[in-house]
Amino acid sequence: MKKMFFLPIAALILGCNNSGTQNNDAGADSVMNDTIATTQVDEDAKRFIDEALNSGAMEVELGKLAQAQASNSRVKAFGAMMVKDHTAAGDELKALAAAKNMMSIQVMESGHIDEIADLKKENGVGFDKKYIKMMLSMHRKDIDKFEDMAKEDDQPDLRAFAAKHLPKLKMHLDSAKAINKEVKGSSDPTDN
Repeated sequence: MKKMFFLPIAALILGCNNSGTQNNDAGADSVMNDTIATTQVDEDAKRFIDEALNSGAMEVELGKLAQAQASNSRVKAFGAMMVKDHTAAGDELKALAAAKNMMSIQVMESGHIDEIADLKKENGVGFDKKYIKMMLSMHRKDIDKFEDMAKEDDQPDLRAFAAKHLPKLKMHLDSAKAINKEVKGSSDPTDN
């Protein structure tokens, strides 16, 4: 909403700043269109960064929980992989955000906090099943977001980041599917 109010004000300022020239409207329109395009690109980039960091932070926390509470050794190992891989990807993405002067506050969504709290109540096989089911869902969503960003023309650095990490996310999904078969966490045929 703030952008909606800011952009018309910018147009007014640019439109009123004729300082004795005949017709500056074409120049103001060009600047205005560039501002709108840049703002949209920046908002898309910011949204990707925020969502990727939030999801990654969730997967790190859940991975730590899996290392502590899982009964299946493959689930524990998967949790360790989540901590390692998503921490590294998060650090890389934070550096990209800093280079773009995009402050990103990594605050976990309240829904994610509730999911972690629910999972903390589980243990043994129940934990394993619920955790893997969550990992299947989260990685599908992550892959969709990263595939979209990997096609983005206006953000070459984020496009490269997404393309670099997509194979790892797909490998995570494949691993979660294999573990799901073992622990019988999800009965959805696409999860096997």
